[in-house]
Amino acid sequence: MASKIKIIMDKTSQQYDHVITVCQDIFTKKMKDYGISWRILRPSSMTDQIYIKAQRIRSIEQKGISKIDEGVRSEYIGIVNYCIMGIIQLEKGISDSEDLTEDETLGLYLKYFTEAKDLMMAKNHDYDEAWRNMRMSSYTDLILMKLKRTKQIEDNLGKTIISEGIEANYLDMINYAVFALIKIEF
Repeated sequence: MASKIKIIMDKTSQQYDHVITVCQDIFTKKMKDYGISWRILRPSSMTDQIYIKAQRIRSIEQKGISKIDEGVRSEYIGIVNYCIMGIIQLEKGISDSEDLTEDETLGLYLKYFTEAKDLMMAKNHDYDEAWRNMRMSSYTDLILMKLKRTKQIEDNLGKTIISEGIEANYLDMINYAVFALIKIEF
């Protein structure tokens, strides 16, 4: 039984790595087009960008159709990338200038994507791949719930009494979006 679980978790790790490659490719191409113009955004603006993407996914799930020729896949990729940008903003603060090189930005991007994956693998060990039996709509709802929590923490100026902070919520949202992308891709 233990070897079967290890095989499944190895598969999850490989699928996660595939999603990292997909998201990083989009992030890199957009960085070449726009630079790091997002560095001017406050973390709360990042949270709102993620909210827009999650709300669009939910709307498409509920209506069953999309009038814009981009499906939910691109929105989940956007959630991943905005969450990572949000974590970078939490670490570096906002900047009016392009204060990071492309290599520095990609280094931070991979650092936080790796941190999200490490968190997922630890939780996945304890939950025995439960995410694979969840509905896609649950990932969306959980992301929206994490966004509400994040907004509340932002409204409280980052202070919490017992709860995890903003970064932890961003990391969880990355992982829910990655789960959705794994289901879409595989």
